[in-house]
Amino acid sequence: MLENPPPCPKCSCEYTYEMNALVVCPECAHEWAPGEAGEVGAQDGGRVVKDAVGNVLRDGDSVVVVKALKVKGSPSGIKAGTKVRNIRLVDGVDGHDIDCKVDGFGAMQLKSSVVKKA
Repeated sequence: MLENPPPCPKCSCEYTYEMNALVVCPECAHEWAPGEAGEVGAQDGGRVVKDAVGNVLRDGDSVVVVKALKVKGSPSGIKAGTKVRNIRLVDGVDGHDIDCKVDGFGAMQLKSSVVKKA
């Protein structure tokens, strides 16, 4: 029996409880086995990066820029709706936690708060 069951991996509810060999969330009714590989944050040591709408991002995902971004040294910026493929999650500076290559601009880092999962 777990003393403090983990929060729900789907809705992050902290009021989960054990029922037989499973842990159950009373808010969204999600059931899972404790220590299961599918738990949010279990893949990379607890670090979870979410996009602008709350979807969990992983290395290799494709994202779409949700608002126009200014780029230093460029007369035009990155337009909203630009698709970025094969992102890599990093511990960046000032919240820039996505490393990627943007067509027409090259390699750069983006904030997860300005993209959504494609």
